[in-house]
Amino acid sequence: ASFIGFKRSATEVLLVCNQDLLAATLKRLSMFVLRAKAKLTDATAEFALWGLVGDAVCQADASPWAMTLQGEAHVVQLYPALGLRRALWIAPQGVATPETEALSTADWAWLEVHSGVAMINAATALAFVPQMLNYESIGGVNFKKGCYPGQEVVARSQFRGTLKRRAFLAHAEVAMQPGDEVYRAEADSEAIATVAGNVPLPFATRNARRVLAVAAPARPPIVAPGAARPLVRDLTTAVRHHGGDGLGDVFPIEAANPVGRTGAGAGPDGPDTIVE
Repeated sequence: ASFIGFKRSATEVLLVCNQDLLAATLKRLSMFVLRAKAKLTDATAEFALWGLVGDAVCQADASPWAMTLQGEAHVVQLYPALGLRRALWIAPQGVATPETEALSTADWAWLEVHSGVAMINAATALAFVPQMLNYESIGGVNFKKGCYPGQEVVARSQFRGTLKRRAFLAHAEVAMQPGDEVYRAEADSEAIATVAGNVPLPFATRNARRVLAVAAPARPPIVAPGAARPLVRDLTTAVRHHGGDGLGDVFPIEAANPVGRTGAGAGPDGPDTIVE
């Protein structure tokens, strides 16, 4: 989950997250309270939450995540979008709400997208480390924080690893939903190299062709076997977890036939060298 959080008092912290994640997140976080003198509760019914845009945001020069008090309300500055200032207004129920022109939920969501700050919801939960959403560039993750679940993965991605995914703004001709996979239409994979891992190399190569047979791309890429073992240790497979073939044994035997472009002189498991 991702939160916008702030201290309401010396003994109270409010965390704002997507509604569809609240129940599961509350249950998960409660597991880590242990002996701490803390209690986690759903405070949704106790507070009013509004989004402010443009002239409704009083602090024109405030930086993102800065918090100010406006009477009984707390106002948290957000990243701007399309040149418009944005903020969250949070106050106990019964406090007079901001007197400003109403903005539709769809318009607010549109501005959320253009702010470049992606918030996790149920469709994208557990799918990313913070850096994949660019959180390290907006002050959204603290690398000096003490031990917490997933800390090693987050720290390794920041200081040693190479991220395989990043967040970008994308435009499509059809409506998109959170969690949708996005591909460039002009992107055409020329070749796929397989390596041994969960299964030995011949199985990995065969499985790549099996998946291509199901996907049936208009121009199937070349499938070529790569490394048969790690460079510095013996191969350890995980067939006990993924079935004898590495794909859960869901394919019939006949589906193992090669699919895709192969090089000259290629055998049943594909070419040793790629030649078109």
